[in-house]
Amino acid sequence: MAQANNKQRWNDLIELLLYVICGVSLVYFAIKGNNPKCFQAVLIIAVLLLLRGLIKLTKSELPPALRFSVLLFIALTMMFANMFSMYGMIPYLDKIEHLLSGVILAFVGLFLFERLAKRHGDPESIPPQLAAWFSLWFAIAMAGVWEIYEFTVDHLFGLRSQNGSLNDTMLDIICGTVGAIGATLYLHFTSKKK
Repeated sequence: MAQANNKQRWNDLIELLLYVICGVSLVYFAIKGNNPKCFQAVLIIAVLLLLRGLIKLTKSELPPALRFSVLLFIALTMMFANMFSMYGMIPYLDKIEHLLSGVILAFVGLFLFERLAKRHGDPESIPPQLAAWFSLWFAIAMAGVWEIYEFTVDHLFGLRSQNGSLNDTMLDIICGTVGAIGATLYLHFTSKKK
């Protein structure tokens, strides 16, 4: 328990660091007159606050490794790739992000499944394959929801997340699905060992 609390403190520090970087970036980009980058900094802060709010609202405690993965993903995708324009410097960064998102979302699906199972009965009586299937379909569904979000934001704010391309959208969903399948296979084989 002490080790988990220590890991959560590290996660708190990482989250605080993300707020500080966004705050400094917001001031810097405001001075430079770069409004789109200011908006991205504000959006990152909003996502971090939303995540914290959801955790408090649902009275959940994300496992330290899962929380770290989510914070790292936010830093990679929203901060380094978008706000600091790394997409042009790292080939296929977008596809790598979608692959990682499939992995992370499969573990989020498992976390949600376990919470639901504990709330509605004996989690030990539920076959582990059901948890793996739930994780897989949750991650694939969320890959689709993310593309709907990108499409909506692009059209509302004149952004180009999807490069105006159906190919980009489909490749993103495929990468998210491949990541989810890999994570689900890992969950399946580790549950068989237990």
